[in-house]
Amino acid sequence: MENKLKMKKKWIEILSIFFSYVLTFWLLISMIFILLRLSPGDPALKYLSPQLNSHLYNYVKSSYGLDKSVFEQYYLFIYNLFRGDFGISYNYRVPVSSMIVETAPFTISFSLVSFLMQVAISMWIIFYVHKHKGNWLEKSLNKISLFLYSLPTMTVGLALIFIFSLQLGLFPLADVHSTNFEELNIFQKLFDLVKHLTLPIITLSLPGIIIFYNYLHGNIEATEKKSFIKFMIANGFDKNIVFKKHVIPNSINPLISILGTELGILLGGAVITETLFGLPGLGRLTVTAILTRDYPLIIGCVFFSGVFVLAANFLADLYKLKHDVQLRENFKNL
Repeated sequence: MENKLKMKKKWIEILSIFFSYVLTFWLLISMIFILLRLSPGDPALKYLSPQLNSHLYNYVKSSYGLDKSVFEQYYLFIYNLFRGDFGISYNYRVPVSSMIVETAPFTISFSLVSFLMQVAISMWIIFYVHKHKGNWLEKSLNKISLFLYSLPTMTVGLALIFIFSLQLGLFPLADVHSTNFEELNIFQKLFDLVKHLTLPIITLSLPGIIIFYNYLHGNIEATEKKSFIKFMIANGFDKNIVFKKHVIPNSINPLISILGTELGILLGGAVITETLFGLPGLGRLTVTAILTRDYPLIIGCVFFSGVFVLAANFLADLYKLKHDVQLRENFKNL
């Protein structure tokens, strides 16, 4: 009976989390749609010129549904959204879904590589700093972490380009690979990709490394001051075992939500990074769509990014829920 109640409570929590994300996503898409439609300008004006008949302007507006009211356009948008139809791009004249399928894999791979680097490097720094408390690295990070985190992504990228590309000539300025990429063997291709993507990944990863380090470092210090940790150490438990099995799990729990949020931050940073380094991803496509007022493409990009970010946060919340249950069970077994 008790197990059934626990399972029912767990499913209620999962469903409440799920519906909260559905509501958040609907509000996000609705606000983007309304703000785009109410913003100044008219994308159909690009088709109007002195050399062309003025009827073309009305024809284009009618073809794209721009002659309808905002409410009618919103209804059609929601209807098409559930059908998986984002429409045709105003500028590229191809289905929006095909453009997203073409560019999204690069942005996802780029963001995930950056994400894994952030977690790996920040964890390595934490273990090193904990093993050598009070050393120069810990003191330096405490002083410069806020400065590094406050630097805008564009500033970091431009600084890296100026130093390592223009001055030292160690890395290419832009693009994902060289023009003779197809002529290279597999090892040369791998080296070429690494050389082109090193600066973009550093640009995208640096803020996340600082975030993870500061959160985890602060959580570890707070956890080590808790009574049950002091009690275990006072009763002869090995400090390294206590740190790995109790301090880290209790410290990393609040960080799980930050991991989900960081994936969203990565997509935002990818917009700037891909544009700055000329990378063929979803971020660069989004910027182009905004500048050219390509409504279907903007909404398609926002839809995909929103699904990706909310799914990452949803999975983080589910893991956190499961992690909380495991911690309670471990505490009972002490």
